[in-house]
Amino acid sequence: MTVTEAIKARHSVRSFRNRPIEQAAVDRLNEIISECNSKSGLNIQLIPDDPDCFDTFLAHYGKFRNAVNYIALVGSKELADLDETAGYYGEKLVLEAQMLGLNTCWVAGTYGKGKCKAEKRAGEKIVCVIAVGYGETEGVKHKSKPLEKLCAVKKDDMPAWFKNGMLAATLAPTAVNQQKFYIDIDGEEAVITAGKGPMTRIDLGIVRYNFEAASGHRCRKG
Repeated sequence: MTVTEAIKARHSVRSFRNRPIEQAAVDRLNEIISECNSKSGLNIQLIPDDPDCFDTFLAHYGKFRNAVNYIALVGSKELADLDETAGYYGEKLVLEAQMLGLNTCWVAGTYGKGKCKAEKRAGEKIVCVIAVGYGETEGVKHKSKPLEKLCAVKKDDMPAWFKNGMLAATLAPTAVNQQKFYIDIDGEEAVITAGKGPMTRIDLGIVRYNFEAASGHRCRKG
């Protein structure tokens, strides 16, 4: 599976099979996490077999089932653009997980922050977590806003790379599917602007990663 195929195949999943993640997949995820941490300055951690983090009222209300494995996105409060950086590298891991045959769900509020087993160094915080495992289903595709609501370039005027990036951007997961972003083109780069709302900075990083992975071109903040 290519990263573009993973972007198209990946949907949010909250119910997982009672099956531990295969060791080869754990090793590969930890390898990618190490690379992401080295590049970003984050302290991302894979936490396997922890039944407590999602053992909360909100998690049950959110219909999480057998969510015992998760990726914790942790970073220094002093890190510039912490939320966006966490979103960017978290989405890379989400797509890597998809290519390993795993399913995922971004989670910002419906988990037990006080129960999360991730280690925090001085001055660090948990931005959010990503539930990961073998889903009971492959999830359902989310509805997307019309392209003209998300992009300044008319479809007929888009270079092929930009069109590929925009398609991937529309498939990116965002908080409550709000899709509060807008993308323009500047030569050989895309320019993205985030709207206002909860978790929009995390969403900005997620969308940027999808665009860049599918297009092969930089997507910078406006």
